[in-house]
Amino acid sequence: MTNNKTEVNSIAINEAQLLLAEKRTSLAVMRTGIAVLALPLSVMSVLIATSKYYDVLHVLYFLVPLGILNLALIVFGAYLIIRSIVRMRHYDRLIHEIKLKHSVIGEFID
Repeated sequence: MTNNKTEVNSIAINEAQLLLAEKRTSLAVMRTGIAVLALPLSVMSVLIATSKYYDVLHVLYFLVPLGILNLALIVFGAYLIIRSIVRMRHYDRLIHEIKLKHSVIGEFID
């Protein structure tokens, strides 16, 4: 009986460790999304800062694709951030269920 209880406790701890590792991965995806989201902002700030050196109508064939690329990066960065937030909430819910089911883990995970 004691061996069975120890095995169940170790399985529960392993499940919690797996979920925490997945949550850490989601945080890394969020960090990547924030970096991708910051790239168009820095490109646009450089373009605005140097706007007195060029005429917009003469370089419109460069600015339109750049604007489309910036929009795509903004959408992709927002997608990564939102997806990671949703996944982290899912992992938090699963960890909470494990905490309720196994009292051994409840005292270690806040």
